[in-house]
Amino acid sequence: MADSTLVFIVLGLTLAAFVWGRFRYDLVALSALLGSVMLGLVPGQEAFMGFGHPAVITVAAVLVLSRAFEHSGVVDVIAEQVLRVGERLFLQLAALTGTVVVLSGFMNNVGALALLLPVAMRLAREHDTSPSLLLMPLAFGSLLGGLTTLIGTPPNIIIASYRGSVTGESFGLFSFSPVGVTVALAGLAFILLIGWRLVPQRAGKASTEAMFDTANYLVELEVREDSRSLGWTLSDLQRELEETIPVLAVVRDERRRAGHAFHGELREGDILLVEAGPEEMKLLEDKAGLRVGAEEEEEEKEEKPGKEEKKEKKGVDTEGLQLVEAVVRNDSMMVNRTVGQLRLHNQFGLHLVAVARDGGRLKQRLRDIRFRPGDVLLLQGGESELSESLATLGCLPLASRNLTLGQPRMLLVSLGIFAAAILTILLNLLPAAVALSSAALVSLLLGVLPLREGYQALDGPVIVLLGAMIPVGQALETSGGAALIADTMLVWGVQWPVVVTLTGLFVLTMMLSDVVNNAAAAVLMAPIAASLANGFGVSLDPFLMAVAVSASCAFLTPIGHQSNTLVMGPGGYRFGDYWRMGVPLEVVVVAVAIPMILLVWPL
Repeated sequence: MADSTLVFIVLGLTLAAFVWGRFRYDLVALSALLGSVMLGLVPGQEAFMGFGHPAVITVAAVLVLSRAFEHSGVVDVIAEQVLRVGERLFLQLAALTGTVVVLSGFMNNVGALALLLPVAMRLAREHDTSPSLLLMPLAFGSLLGGLTTLIGTPPNIIIASYRGSVTGESFGLFSFSPVGVTVALAGLAFILLIGWRLVPQRAGKASTEAMFDTANYLVELEVREDSRSLGWTLSDLQRELEETIPVLAVVRDERRRAGHAFHGELREGDILLVEAGPEEMKLLEDKAGLRVGAEEEEEEKEEKPGKEEKKEKKGVDTEGLQLVEAVVRNDSMMVNRTVGQLRLHNQFGLHLVAVARDGGRLKQRLRDIRFRPGDVLLLQGGESELSESLATLGCLPLASRNLTLGQPRMLLVSLGIFAAAILTILLNLLPAAVALSSAALVSLLLGVLPLREGYQALDGPVIVLLGAMIPVGQALETSGGAALIADTMLVWGVQWPVVVTLTGLFVLTMMLSDVVNNAAAAVLMAPIAASLANGFGVSLDPFLMAVAVSASCAFLTPIGHQSNTLVMGPGGYRFGDYWRMGVPLEVVVVAVAIPMILLVWPL
């Protein structure tokens, strides 16, 4: 069987696995690489050379520098200004989306979104705005901002490196700016004037209470002298129940102790604040002898007409319970695992209180829920460990951030290090990968970012995806597969102007990026673009630039880009909601990008 046929089989299976989504994309990419080696498509001694590729090193360095910006307080200063825009929706959209466009040009676009997502949620809550109107524009803005510079998004870095391998000279830091900035501004104008009106409004999902309806599930249960649970610890209680029922607090001698931090034995008279529905309450009574508190039970006995309204208004006091919302990232270790498998309480000191998906609380038992990317979790934990635990789990906190926490004294140092790296790249003193890696190293050495957080900043799945797919993409070229695809497109396009084929390549790449990771789309489409340019006998640059721009414009699905996935849960979006604004936005992008590419990079 010809090598090109084998490559097509491997890529077909790989793309099918990407779309299926059963296995994480880094595992799929690694399987494609190892399969290619076993089939002889990639030489064994070159199998892992992709992990040392300049594109992979550059992406890793940008991720570390992005985290350094966050830690030093650079982005918090900007976010603080965004919160002052007032209650007009247009100004909120302009401030949030405009800010994320600018930030995404100079730091990882997922990182920029992660920093502004809590700000958007806070704006929605303070001004009683549906977060669905803010979050999709914010996600799309992060994608648009990534188009503007070399370091804004992985596809730009991949395309620049590919050009260097073909021509000996890579695209520069701001080579993408003329086209990228124009497309980003056109997209931003569309979002602010028309696009947000196409987003479905999911009312009442901005607050914890609205999303989780927690107050209706909180009950106070008393430990009595005849309770089986007398003398148990909370761990004993969970073990006996064989069920995940969060105990948010234990009240003893009129003092409330948070459930996650209570390690003593239960005594007579203790009141447990429990997150439980009717089935769980029956289980607690049958197996542990816990019953509704005495005062509440007495009220039920003495209940009289006219008193019901008063009782309904009475709620359980939840102040000081350290509840926090967090959204599950695509690369989270929680994906496809249950709370029992993760041992949230024992290993991370966290209580899982509730899970929301598609904007509504899941009613099934907590122990049976397998987490998905975009799920919103309601968690309880200690304030000091909460941030570290969420970072380790791969969750993004949605609670209101305390702004300018970081290290304000390091703010200027962080900016200075980054500016020096940019200047070094612009003056061609060092390649981008070396300059940015040096900046990341200096940031760690000077303490702008702790070493542990530096390693946490590395997005492992993306690094593995790039390192594995780069040799597979090269196999597509060396086997003749890319030329074969290009020849087919040339046969169809020979009777049309070259710009028609260029537009077709742009649209095809854009469609591919809606179902696979944008970095993978750029790796696969770059050799095809080069073969097309050679076939037409025209410049390589416009074809590569078309791939770079289109690979980053995944606006149609929540799975095409991590930014889209991250806002799905908090915004209460459904899969089909992305088409409403995504289709016209992609039309705007094509209409603006193709003329600008031909103007800046002539055929």
